[in-house]
This record gives sequence, C-alpha cells and structure tokens, in this order.
Amino acid sequence: MGADRTFAYGAAAGLLGDLLLGDPRRGHPVAAFGRAAAAVDRALWHDHRGWGAVHTAVCAGGAVALGTLAARAVRPSPAASVALTAATTWAVVGGTSLAREARTIGRALECGDVEAARARLPHLCGRDPQALDADGIARAVVESVAENTSDAVVGALVWGAVAGVPGLLGFRAVNTLDAMVGHRSPRYRRYGWASARLDDVAGWPGARLTAVLAAVAGSDPRGALRAWKTDARRHPSPNAGPVEASFAGALGVRLGGTLSYGGRIEHRPVLNGRAGRAVQVTDIDRAVRLSRRVGLLALGTTVAARLLLKGVVKGLKGRGK
Repeated sequence: MGADRTFAYGAAAGLLGDLLLGDPRRGHPVAAFGRAAAAVDRALWHDHRGWGAVHTAVCAGGAVALGTLAARAVRPSPAASVALTAATTWAVVGGTSLAREARTIGRALECGDVEAARARLPHLCGRDPQALDADGIARAVVESVAENTSDAVVGALVWGAVAGVPGLLGFRAVNTLDAMVGHRSPRYRRYGWASARLDDVAGWPGARLTAVLAAVAGSDPRGALRAWKTDARRHPSPNAGPVEASFAGALGVRLGGTLSYGGRIEHRPVLNGRAGRAVQVTDIDRAVRLSRRVGLLALGTTVAARLLLKGVVKGLKGRGK
C-alpha cells in the first residue's frame, strides 16, 4: 500500500475516532509531550533566544524523530501503517473536544449562567474571563473555535499529508510549544521566540486552507473572502488573522476588538466590522458547525492533494523514461 492510501485511510479513521471518542480524559499523548517539554524547559531555560531555539529543536525534533522511527517500524505491514496513522491523527486533532468545550460554554450562556461560562472559558482559551460579559465570552468562544479549527484540525492534516506520521507529530509539537512558551510574557519573550516563529511557519499553509474552506463551507462565501482580503493583514497574528476574518465573514459577525490576556489589555482590529453584527450566543453553535464542515473538507482536500501529487510524479517519471 502506498503512502497516499495509508494517509487517506489512516487520517479518515483518526478523524472518525476523534468524532466518536474525543480526547481521553487521562493519559493524552499531547499532555505527555507537554510534561516532557516542561522538563526540558526547566533544564535549559535562560533568558536568551539561542537557548530557546535549542529547546524548540530538542522538543520538536524529538517528536519528529519518534514519528519517523515508528513509521519505519510498521512500514512492512500496510495494516499497521494505517493503524499508526489513525492513532496519531486521533491523538493530534482536537475537533471534538473543541466543539464540546464551545457548546458547554454556549449552554451556560443560554441559561444565563455567566459565572459558569467564565469558569469554563479557560478550558478553551487564555482570555481573562472576569473581564468579559456574556457577549464578550461568546465572541471569545467564536474566535477560539475559528483559530483552533486551523491549529487543532486543518494544520495537522496538512502536515500529515506532506510528511505522514512525522508531520502529524511535528506539527502538534510545534503548536504545543508555542502555547507553552511562545507568548510574550517576561519569562518567555526571548526564550520562546523560536517556538513562536516556527509555529508561524508551520501554521501558514493550514491557516490559508482553513480560511478558504470557511469561505466555501459558510453561508456567505463573498463576505468571508472580502473580510479575509480587507481585514486579515491588520491582525497581529499572521495565521489567526486570515482564519478569524474568514470565519467572521462566513458567519456575518464582527470579531476582534479589545481583549485581555493575563492582565494585559490588547486592542485588536475589528474583523468584518462594516458588514458584520455583534456576536450572539447562538453564533457559538453556528461556528462549531462551520468548524466541523471545514474539518471534513480539509480531510478531502488533503487526501485529494496527496493523490494528485502521486499522479503528477508518476506522469513525470513516465515521461522521463
């Protein structure tokens, strides 16, 4: 069995596993990686970019190396290769947990229980929940669903299509490192620079594919493309900008504006400000449904791209003969 079909069958099975099972409550592989990365952080930390780059290379390189060794070990068995790809895909994607957390907060808001929604928000994003009212929480949830659709689903599938199991593990490792040390705190401003920049590079293709698919899957394709074109570049993140802008246009809402992280106030540009309305609680479920559609389209797109590339390579080889 070729690598293209191994990825197709394995990724489809892994996404199905995520849909049916979600993330394990205990013993999640990503959590295990996080503990290992934290141990490396404690051993290597210096307030210096060079030491941060070493940390990134050790952790992300270790994940890629582990994936490479595992893929080579099962290569003689097509069934084992598919199973490994499926298990890895299930481990690194998080679409079901994303949807579950978003809808849990949405139900609390629908019941008027803002305190319960505030208590649950840190499970989904790093905003300061006490600084948000019900509308602010709803907006934060929709923005997190948009960004994490790229980070937790589409980006992983893109790198899985490119590099198989090592690509899946490497992308999740880089994304996790960015969440751990890539933020602009006094401790990690320099040490986390390498992780943050590598995450920008690794997330670039997945973010653009997510933005395209949100336009395709949403109810207002023109609005999504218009918001992406006019507003994405104003966002401080090169990858969150296109994704959030496209989701805003597709849903017909405004995203962005003033927010608070760890006591630090940020004034971000408003996305889809001219055509969109304020986010409502009901938009949380709409964003989750859009995220689901984008994830399924991403699976089809990445599998088709892998098969198309194989066909092109075979054609070029045939001409060479």
